[in-house]
Amino acid sequence: MMTSTRGALAKVPEVTLGFWVLKILATTLGETGADVFTQQYAMGYAAGIALFCVPLLVLVAAQVRARGFNKWLYWATILASTTAGTALADFFDRSLGIGYPGGTVVLVVCVAGSLLAWRAVCGTIAVASIDSAWPELFYWLTITFSQTLGTALGDWTADSFGDATFMGIESGYVFGAALFAGALVALALLWRLTAVSRTGLFWGAFVLTRPLGATVGDFLDKPLAKGGLDLGRDHATYVLIAAIVIGLLTIPQRPASRAH
Repeated sequence: MMTSTRGALAKVPEVTLGFWVLKILATTLGETGADVFTQQYAMGYAAGIALFCVPLLVLVAAQVRARGFNKWLYWATILASTTAGTALADFFDRSLGIGYPGGTVVLVVCVAGSLLAWRAVCGTIAVASIDSAWPELFYWLTITFSQTLGTALGDWTADSFGDATFMGIESGYVFGAALFAGALVALALLWRLTAVSRTGLFWGAFVLTRPLGATVGDFLDKPLAKGGLDLGRDHATYVLIAAIVIGLLTIPQRPASRAH
């Protein structure tokens, strides 16, 4: 049992500062990349879901079958989940007409249901439980739902700030990013200073990095008049792809050696 657990753990990276940097970059890319197809190319959210879920399913299957940690495969799967999650969240929020609050509630239920099912079947939601295909499938299902929830939460927060300004400039996206960055700092302090469940803190941070990425992505591509940098979705996407490739080449990564 211990051998299989170590083998499964070796397929995911150790959670370090570099891990979170790559996670935020990937979630930001998921926001801009999905919007390029669903909005800029006017594919629509349903078609976007169909387009993005195919590579997600293929990559999850490859990840489950992998015998060890491959950083390119792992982060490609993370990127596929966050891109599909963006289209899914937009579909819930906009196409179904339930708005940001309704979409957020539905997705909270999805994340909670995935975690509860994982715990019921495997007895724990710690990554240390991944010693067979079922726990790993729950892992990726939970990740995808958390990415989707994070998108809805980020859009709802940025929308709630509305026309908030700072020094005469609309800054809803900046305020939203600052809010989620502050929440992540609070979780980091809990990890550092308390004995709060590491598994709970991990999933909390995993969810919160997604709305941070969503608000940063919107900040990069929105017009200057709306408080953004006006890079455009396509140019922002190219910049983020380059940043992730550089990060994968330069940030040290090693297989996980303990539960998270």
